[in-house]
Amino acid sequence: MSFFAILFALLIEQVRPLGAHNPIHTGLRVWARWVSRNFDAGKPQHGWVAWALAVVAPALAALGIHWALTLFVGWPAGMVWSVIVLYVTLGFRQFSHHFTEIRDALESGDEGRARELLALWQRVDASELPRSEIVRHVIEYSVLAAHRHVFGVLAWFSILAAFGFGPAGAVLYRMAEFVGRYWRWRNRTHAQPASEALQSAAARAWTAVDWLPARMTAIAFAVVGSFEEAIDCWRNYAQRFPNDNDGVILAATSGAINVRLGGQALQPVFAPNASGTFQASGLGMEPPIGTDSTPGREAEVAHLRTVVGLVWRSVVLWMVLLALLTLARLLG
Repeated sequence: MSFFAILFALLIEQVRPLGAHNPIHTGLRVWARWVSRNFDAGKPQHGWVAWALAVVAPALAALGIHWALTLFVGWPAGMVWSVIVLYVTLGFRQFSHHFTEIRDALESGDEGRARELLALWQRVDASELPRSEIVRHVIEYSVLAAHRHVFGVLAWFSILAAFGFGPAGAVLYRMAEFVGRYWRWRNRTHAQPASEALQSAAARAWTAVDWLPARMTAIAFAVVGSFEEAIDCWRNYAQRFPNDNDGVILAATSGAINVRLGGQALQPVFAPNASGTFQASGLGMEPPIGTDSTPGREAEVAHLRTVVGLVWRSVVLWMVLLALLTLARLLG
């Protein structure tokens, strides 16, 4: 019943999106902070223990509640719980308002406003960006946000749902992304900073957790976009990005819609009161300056609408595949 759980969660999220400062996400931030404060002793083994507690424990808790509801109440209660978990962990509306505001500013010709909004969203210095570079960065950030908020969650939930572990997959993915970013931010605030061992464990775990979903997202973009160009870009240009998983997604996006991505990265601007949120953002580990770009047309405002179409067609592809698998199981 994973198809229905995902469908209901997406519909509810479109009607009533979860706010950025909601009690659930606040509780998860408190949990990650408590784990690092009490279990991070600076050794590699301590880093892995803290990561497991911060990420695996909530995933197991979500799974335990799911099984208990299914066993003692019935499968409808279990599906309702899956919808709740998906509503908390996935959704376009957790980031799409940034994209929409920047796109509207560019379409109205207000490039200064677009730079301000981009800087506010990603905590970067965008003051000197020309119009085409604003568009390029918005495409890159938005595609990665869509992957981390939607497609990555869908991948882990759908795969583990086949074995009855769906809610655990959704929580595992989002918590793995969040704790790595959150502990890096805590280290920069110098307020109970995370050790290098903990940050290293979180980064390595996140790379492993995101490996398969990143390639599934790239394949979806290729299928609903320009397939041959997307695969060619993936094979030849993914390594030009500083993060392997992000590079696969961005290279496939570049080929799928024929737009140049990559190149000069933006310098991050530290904002101590605005970076520790549950919302995914950025290109990962503060990308180096001077990364080579992919081939393709110069980024234009029209490409922003093309990206929206690419993402939504990928969602439809996911839902059609899940619907077919659900139908096959019901008929089998």
